[in-house]
Amino acid sequence: MYDFIKNLINPKKTAPVVIAFSSIPAWVAGREKNARKALEEAAKAPMQNIRNSAAQLQHIVNSISGSEHDPAIHPKLKAVAKNSLPLYVKAMNAALAKPLSDDIEVFYTDAVECLKSSLNGNRGQGRYLQAVFPEEMKGVKLSIDAMGKEMNILTAALATYQKQKAAIDAVATLHQSIQDMQEDLQRTVEKEHRTLARISEITSRIGAIEREETELASDADGNRAVNECKSALAEKEKKRNEVTRNYAARSMTASHVFKKAEKIAAKQHQTGDISSLKHAIEILSDHDLPDPLSMSTALAAACPVVQRMIAAGEIPLKNREEREVFSNTDAFCTTMSELCTELAACDEACTNAETTLLTHPRVVRGNSLMREKTQLNSMLNKEQQLYHELAQWTAKTNEKIPAVTEELRKKIEGIIGGSVQLQADMNAPV
Repeated sequence: MYDFIKNLINPKKTAPVVIAFSSIPAWVAGREKNARKALEEAAKAPMQNIRNSAAQLQHIVNSISGSEHDPAIHPKLKAVAKNSLPLYVKAMNAALAKPLSDDIEVFYTDAVECLKSSLNGNRGQGRYLQAVFPEEMKGVKLSIDAMGKEMNILTAALATYQKQKAAIDAVATLHQSIQDMQEDLQRTVEKEHRTLARISEITSRIGAIEREETELASDADGNRAVNECKSALAEKEKKRNEVTRNYAARSMTASHVFKKAEKIAAKQHQTGDISSLKHAIEILSDHDLPDPLSMSTALAAACPVVQRMIAAGEIPLKNREEREVFSNTDAFCTTMSELCTELAACDEACTNAETTLLTHPRVVRGNSLMREKTQLNSMLNKEQQLYHELAQWTAKTNEKIPAVTEELRKKIEGIIGGSVQLQADMNAPV
């Protein structure tokens, strides 16, 4: 008695149904098979009864289509029946013409259409035939009513099956989703390992480069030789800069005066003078170093024009530099030609010194290491970013799987109607 009362107060909990994750596809297949079998059993009798009702309807329609009218019927009713009967027979034959399939879903669709068309025919032209064919039309109504009742039974069976099928399909979808996530996780883990291996390899190589760079930096003899090359290049660049400044200063001074002379020649319409002056200005303003002979020839043609204008008082010389240039144009032309030659020699000397520096084994190796390290650092940043993104995705997926698994378990509980425990296996993190 005590145990009985105790069980009423604290009833024993039913042990949960244990389902292995890997066995869920087979469980789903079994449930689908059982649900389909139950539908077939539930639909068997209604389908047959609907066929029987349809056959009975067709028999009645066939019988009245060729029957003689009752002579006792009022002539007006006979006229109505005569007009309505062909239309009614045609409508009912059309409703009953399509054979009903053995497939339940197809049968249901066709039977619904058959019932709907039969009802419309009976409510349409059929209502005019009630007085002419009372018994036959009563039979039609009984057959349609019987078909409707069986359709209700079939509708309920299909609704039950579709609800079960939807729940089973949801389980299958969730199970597949978990499997897909787990497979993606496995592939991502493998990709993470490969990425880490590349990061390690790149980092190792960068370390080796930095050690070699340290060794190169501590090579006293090599550094001394490189510094000597740098010093030689610096001296030659310094010399070139001095010559360039001297050349540029004289060129700017002469060009300024030549431009004044060009304007005066233009006003005087001195075409030959304009051409000589313009050519000299172009050579002096050219970014590329001119040929010494071309320089000398151009200045020799332009300077007399300027001297003539200076002598005529048309061009006043405003500063020491201008007076220095045009007080002795022969010396100026010679100096500019010499500066061109000297500047060309300075450019060549700088190029040779720069080549000597850049081709020194110590510099070549150092530059090669620097380029490789720059490229490796870029690759390292990309691999580290990729690893970070993979790790983030892995973390989010690992958080998502338990929630989806719990949803799966509840879906199965809803189907079984009791507690369910999913058993973890190698294919599922449950």
